[in-house]
Amino acid sequence: MTGPLPSPPLPAQPRIPAWAIATAISFFLSIAIVLPFFWLGSASGHDFEFHAASWLDTAFQWKQGIVYPRWTAWMNHGFGEPRFIFYPPLSWILGATLSLVLPGMWIPLVFIVLVQTFAGFSAFCLLRRLVNDRGAILGAACYVINPYALLLTYIRSDFAEQLACAVFPLLFVAALRLANLLDPPAPKSSPLASFAIPFAAVWLANAPAGVIVSYSLALVFAWAAITQRSWKIAFRGVSGLALGLGLTCFYLVPAAYEQRWVNIGQALASGLLPSQNFLFTYIADPEHTWFNWIASFCAILLFLLCAIAALVSRRFASFANSGDPRRKAWLALLVLAAAATSLMFRFTTPLWNFLPKLRFVQFPWRWMSILALVGACFLASALQKRRGWAWFALLLLLSVPLAHFLVNNTWWDADEIPTLQAAITDETGFDGTDEYDPLGDDHLNLPPDAPTTKILPASPEEDTRAPDAHVQIEKWTTEDKALRVDSPAPARLALRLLNYPAWQVEVNGAPIVPGRPDNFDQMIIPIAAGSSTIHVRFARTPDRTLGLLISLLSILLTIVLLLVARNRGSARA
Repeated sequence: MTGPLPSPPLPAQPRIPAWAIATAISFFLSIAIVLPFFWLGSASGHDFEFHAASWLDTAFQWKQGIVYPRWTAWMNHGFGEPRFIFYPPLSWILGATLSLVLPGMWIPLVFIVLVQTFAGFSAFCLLRRLVNDRGAILGAACYVINPYALLLTYIRSDFAEQLACAVFPLLFVAALRLANLLDPPAPKSSPLASFAIPFAAVWLANAPAGVIVSYSLALVFAWAAITQRSWKIAFRGVSGLALGLGLTCFYLVPAAYEQRWVNIGQALASGLLPSQNFLFTYIADPEHTWFNWIASFCAILLFLLCAIAALVSRRFASFANSGDPRRKAWLALLVLAAAATSLMFRFTTPLWNFLPKLRFVQFPWRWMSILALVGACFLASALQKRRGWAWFALLLLLSVPLAHFLVNNTWWDADEIPTLQAAITDETGFDGTDEYDPLGDDHLNLPPDAPTTKILPASPEEDTRAPDAHVQIEKWTTEDKALRVDSPAPARLALRLLNYPAWQVEVNGAPIVPGRPDNFDQMIIPIAAGSSTIHVRFARTPDRTLGLLISLLSILLTIVLLLVARNRGSARA
């Protein structure tokens, strides 16, 4: 008699990938960060109105068919400004996309959740090359809730910098590989292209963050080239930086060239100078000083976390495995953390004055963005040990008082986004920005309730009434305006628009140079008696064309590098 047949083995349950666990934990932690938004409204930090207005203005122009805005429609209460030439596009494109599909208060909330979740995934991609999966998951979670991320969320509301920080880990994976400090990438990938793409993404998210990572990466490549005695590493680093900047030239070239057309010096006005924003700096403005001390305590907390984690991880103990190929990467990260910490203190003032464009970072405490990333790396190394979960729980618990303190030291406004949306609906617009104000203008003098068009006397010196002219607006979009004026006598037509060299004005098909009042730079167009056809168009300037061509060539080179690497990998396989 035969016994029953043995049952077939059960199929193995698929294991959840570590990256999915890291992303899920990052998502839930991001939700926890924005929980106060549900009952307090939006955290209306320093830059909230600037970013939210940019999102809504961009969405408004998309509805007009303008794919990539350059001029704003509603800044300066409808007079506009060239903000989108100078401010990197990724954050306002993402914010505008969300504003098209979400109600008002949900826009910043979802923005933060998406960015911080991506930051956790991005950090995991870096950390899994340095530690085991458990350490990488916990370290990524620490990066999501690091003190600088909380400061950006609750008090700064600098959505663009938050987006740039989310890309940092992906960039440093590629940078460490390019510098021969990590294991080489997969055979089918190009190290140069893999570095250039996230480097360009940081620049296209936030310009100060771009300056910070440029100097940080230059230090990493220099350290690697010196310690490994290899000029090849220095060459690869320079090539990667050049290719990454080439990808951004459609934005970077106009932003650099057209600075001569605006009051860009206002970006370094009083209160925005590096000398006034070193850690624990006191100035006559109490509100500024109070925030500086908050940022300073966050920086000290990050430094202590990084230092303690570096000691606990024992990465630099005398008996550590000197043959570990990742040891070089840990040393480079330690050097980078030391440099970032030093640059937040006043004794580095000569560097801030000497190094090109470093002063446009404005706030030395912004180097916390680098310290937060390095700190997450060392925390991940410490948390990968057997009792890592307990240490992570303790860190999570300690972050609650900091979050509570920051929540209680910012402005909350449940109606901020609806108020800005109403400013477009009723055509009152928003306040302008000092550094993007065209030369010769003071946007504080602009009338907030100016009409779209207004007929003025033919000469500003004559004390006469304006003729009874009829103005018909045939087209009025942000970058293209067509009008027809019938006037019984010579007159001038004032438009609710600021002069800027990119504007081309034609009257009856002939180009003219518009005039302006004495106290601000409003566009005023002279017209003759009779019927006049006026066309005002925001034209493509040569610097924009040059930048676009360089970017297209850089994109083509990046594609070629990726294809060549893929073909080589396939041939080896």
